[in-house]
Amino acid sequence: MEIAKDDRIAPERRRARGAVSNTGGRFEAQTRQAACDGWDIPEPRPGIETELRVEWARSLITYNRSPDLPFDRSINPYRGCEHGCVYCFARPSHAYLGLSPGLDFETRLVAKANAPDVLRRELSARHYRPAPIAIGTNTDPYQPVEQKRKMMRACLKVLAEFRHPVAIVTKGTMIERDLDILAPMARDGLVRVGLSVTTLDPALARRMEPRAPVPARRLATIRALSRAGVPVRLMVSPIVPGLTDHEIEAILAAGHEAGANAASWIMLRLPLEVSSLWREWLEEHYPARAGRVMARLREMHGGKDYDARWGHRMRGQGHYAEMTGARFRMAARRLALDARQPDLRCDLFRVPSDQMTLF
Repeated sequence: MEIAKDDRIAPERRRARGAVSNTGGRFEAQTRQAACDGWDIPEPRPGIETELRVEWARSLITYNRSPDLPFDRSINPYRGCEHGCVYCFARPSHAYLGLSPGLDFETRLVAKANAPDVLRRELSARHYRPAPIAIGTNTDPYQPVEQKRKMMRACLKVLAEFRHPVAIVTKGTMIERDLDILAPMARDGLVRVGLSVTTLDPALARRMEPRAPVPARRLATIRALSRAGVPVRLMVSPIVPGLTDHEIEAILAAGHEAGANAASWIMLRLPLEVSSLWREWLEEHYPARAGRVMARLREMHGGKDYDARWGHRMRGQGHYAEMTGARFRMAARRLALDARQPDLRCDLFRVPSDQMTLF
């Protein structure tokens, strides 16, 4: 999918945003262009503000059977993510809402207002069997809107009430707010956290992940979680060939110093609309490197921007992918970050007595 130059939004209107355009998704017309309203009056265009609406979910737990994923169920309290990471593989999910995976994904957000109640109902179902629930696998539960909506905190309270295991993935430092819930769960083996650090360069991070906390602040969050007894996995992901790949060892060393007890990595993924958005971003911010970055990615995906096959999509294949994996494994082993984290406990799960009245 190619993006027309006319679809790009003026830089002054998209300050602190990741995507460069707001092209329609694959289920609608591919161009969105401004139209004159008939009044020949020059007017300044306002910046693009974040909009949040609520929806009432019928269900919350989503199940998957992907062999690439270490979990079979997940929940997402929000649709869209204000962090605005331009490379986010979840951007195409906004197309299902009739919205753009571009700027709409990071500015037109949805909160599932009844998420805690639906989660409580689903965990109380007679035939439910516990297994770790992953949160943050699509959009970040600790993005800025969580400060007011508190949907993630409410869901965590439900999981703690049911003594249900949970694995959280985030870039958000707001997770420190919930240490009063997470620390007791960690003592019982019910929680672990994966925290993503893509680069240590604050300037690159600001361009690539405009509203996510800066790298140094994320490392401070790893330190806070670790000191509170919450196991933290440092996620060096995505690794961007020709842009962040030289930082693998430095990121691992910084995460180890901050207290991470494990580490993982994923190569940059460009599914569906993300490919065009990423190439457009590269052309604007790093035009001299764009050719090299895309050549490396295509080398790992059989000449394509992305190969969605199971077993290939997360890390690619070929010489460069193997070299990256070897570098990561060697550095992780040296820092004792290569150990497998203990399984989360499922034997403590219980349906609170007051929930039995639902049956």
